[in-house]
Amino acid sequence: MPTRRYGTGLAVAALAAGLGLATPAWSQVKVAFIDPLSGAMAPIGEHGVKHFQYMIDKINAKGGVNGQKMELITFDNKLSPQETVIAAQKAIDAGARILTLGNGSGAAAAMIDFVNKHNDRNPGKEVVYLNYAAVDPAFTNDKCSYWHFRWDAHSDIKMQALTSYMKGKPNIKKVYLINQDYSFGHAVRKAANEMLKAKRPDIQIVGDELHPLAKITDFAPYIAKIKASGADSVITGNWGSDIALLLKASADAGLQVDYYTYYAGGAGGPTAIKQTGLKDRVFQITEGFANINTPANYAWEEEFRKKSAGQGWWYPRVRNEMEMLAAAMNEAKSNDPKVFAEKLRGMKYKNIYGKDTYMRAEDHQFFQDIYISALTPLSGDMKFDEENTGWGWKLTATVPMGETDVPTTCKMAKPS
Repeated sequence: MPTRRYGTGLAVAALAAGLGLATPAWSQVKVAFIDPLSGAMAPIGEHGVKHFQYMIDKINAKGGVNGQKMELITFDNKLSPQETVIAAQKAIDAGARILTLGNGSGAAAAMIDFVNKHNDRNPGKEVVYLNYAAVDPAFTNDKCSYWHFRWDAHSDIKMQALTSYMKGKPNIKKVYLINQDYSFGHAVRKAANEMLKAKRPDIQIVGDELHPLAKITDFAPYIAKIKASGADSVITGNWGSDIALLLKASADAGLQVDYYTYYAGGAGGPTAIKQTGLKDRVFQITEGFANINTPANYAWEEEFRKKSAGQGWWYPRVRNEMEMLAAAMNEAKSNDPKVFAEKLRGMKYKNIYGKDTYMRAEDHQFFQDIYISALTPLSGDMKFDEENTGWGWKLTATVPMGETDVPTTCKMAKPS
């Protein structure tokens, strides 16, 4: 089933009519993808569309959900909370009751608030928000919602893992923090300061910088500050163009430090890392990556890259989200969010790496093993590079699910 695009282009139906093609009969189960599809972060959103369309094609090939096909419809929120709310309403008007959004915790917060209010006003027409990437810890703590489910580890979980890994590296003496100036960036800097102080009080925080989200085109001044600080390591939650341009500026300046990142694997990141020559010195923490050597993972990665012009499968969590969604709907024998949401709560799932995972019922936070990897030239059993660089992600540490199971302050109200 083709994707329908709203807000940034013609709907497929109109396009088909213009080409003299038969207009397809649209499915009854619509999944609305709402993320940036224009501006600096567009490459991130566009690759996300490929992930969700690939998953929907897989689900439909197996018969869909409860005998109905799924359809992906996409909306450009321009990374704006206000545009997110507008897009969510348009999606509902178009028949979607499943909304998914990942990039930008500001947009995600607006989505949670919108969905809560919509469902209160429209009993019997509830919608659900499936979060694949927005990792502000508040969303599964004080701002938790029955209608929100998150498949990515939140930023405190990731920082717990990163700082535990850094604790065992005596070469780290001086750390510079640089993050985006919005809720997620603030959460990263707060957790980094607190956790480093607790685990390695000898480490100096020699810089703690915030910058506007998706507004900086040249990070050279920031790199100059890092260089002047004497830092040997950088911690950053930057994503999209902000991590790629940060690393590019680092390469241009010849800055030789270790980078501990959440999202260095995004568009442009691997190319910039190779330009820096920082072999085995740029780390990222993820729920999976291409070179985890299991037959199922390698087969999946190879097939997806053939269909996406060589781009890698960035989001194992999208596979987890959509497979669990389909299972919940089929188990519930219903495509109604109010019915199948109960099946998602507490659901156990074995991922493509053969590992057990689960969705915690108390706060709708997904738990799984998470991995720290470093970008390095391909060697040994590494099969996949990134961005045709000849460099790929190599495992450096595994954090077992049991060590990521942080407590929650969520007091979730279930609908009547």
